[in-house]
Amino acid sequence: MASKKVLSLNNLKPLPGARKLRTRVGRGEGSGHGKTSGRGGKGQTARSGGGVRAGFEGGQMPLYRRLPKVGFTSRVGVRGSNVYSVVRLSVLERLDNGTTVDIEKIKSLGYAKKSNERAGVKVLCDVEKLTKKLHLKVDAISASAKTLVEAAGGTVEILSA
Repeated sequence: MASKKVLSLNNLKPLPGARKLRTRVGRGEGSGHGKTSGRGGKGQTARSGGGVRAGFEGGQMPLYRRLPKVGFTSRVGVRGSNVYSVVRLSVLERLDNGTTVDIEKIKSLGYAKKSNERAGVKVLCDVEKLTKKLHLKVDAISASAKTLVEAAGGTVEILSA
């Protein structure tokens, strides 16, 4: 009775055909990679250490020099000049009635930007009606959010920067 061979680390080997020998260039015409060793004819690119830089077009004016330089990207255009941590009224609606909402309260809720410590807080409106009476001390607020807070009996204090 023949015992079954157990697979373990000392008898692992790749399947037949899984390992391929590297191509040895310049080893005779019969190999298919003889004579010029896959480098084409004579010239700069056939030489050892030869070749041309990226974007070289054989002396023709290259594309990166033919095209005009155009503008730049302003950081203000990408980030905006008014950098605020935005808080929506639906988030503040979950707080208790009569709560004072300032930067510390918003940080404790996890809505203030951690990347920019100088970022102010802006409250935006995303609800039809506010049921809680809130006292907001924020850097900016949208007009619709301000009217909803004041309609609910709350107060809005805009902090000067």
